[in-house]
Amino acid sequence: MSMSTPGPERVPSTVKVDKTSGQGKPPAGPAKAAGAKSSGPKGGAKPGAGKGGGKGRKPVTPVKVAGSRSWGPIAMIGGVSLVAILIIGFGTYSVVRGSRDWTDKVAEIQGVVNYRAQKNPAIDSQQHKEGPQQYATTPPVGGAHNNRWQNCMGDVYTEPIANEHAVHSLEHGAVWVTYKQGLPADQVAVLAKKVQGTEFMLMSPYAGLDKSVSVQVWGYQLKTDDVNDARIDQFIKDTRMVASKEPGAPCSSGNTTTGPLAAAPPGAGATPQ
Repeated sequence: MSMSTPGPERVPSTVKVDKTSGQGKPPAGPAKAAGAKSSGPKGGAKPGAGKGGGKGRKPVTPVKVAGSRSWGPIAMIGGVSLVAILIIGFGTYSVVRGSRDWTDKVAEIQGVVNYRAQKNPAIDSQQHKEGPQQYATTPPVGGAHNNRWQNCMGDVYTEPIANEHAVHSLEHGAVWVTYKQGLPADQVAVLAKKVQGTEFMLMSPYAGLDKSVSVQVWGYQLKTDDVNDARIDQFIKDTRMVASKEPGAPCSSGNTTTGPLAAAPPGAGATPQ
């Protein structure tokens, strides 16, 4: 194995690096040899480049970032405003609806017949007459009648009552609930709950009724085959007392007997109201 003879020791050459430019990069051009002096700035270089005063990076303008808008309070205010508008609107609507005349309300109940609009003298008459009378409707909704009204303080009669007494009760503002004779007891009980104990109401069976139930006040009538028909309650609510032809007239101290009137004695006619 042979070994090479070492030659003269090599000394690494050094390279002098000039100062960096203002941009942090070494000046352009080839590196100078060791020991060479810098010949100064290049022809195209601007004075002061070596001191960092040359062309540098442009200052960056700060970008203002607008803070995101908080929608929570806005949504809350909007919601409160909407609720307030709805409350005011509903209140106004209720006042307007509540201020309507009862005749407007009852006119909206489907199936109600307005006999007042017919201007029929046989229905409009408020004369007091003795004995049985002939009526334009069944059951009657108005017309000449007996000078005694049927007691209508929530009375429930189990037998037919005289038309002439009942019509006088209608004149005072009572609601007369009639039902077909032979109606099942449980259905009669449903009707009785609407009447019993309520002033200006009375109830009785009615012979020959063409529907299961007929409800009437002076000049208005509603007939139905369903004792649970919601229109019955609405009719009662909208007409009781306000349909009176003699506001303030009582329903107490009236006739409490049942059955038809006896024939009038000879010579009996109309009596003062």
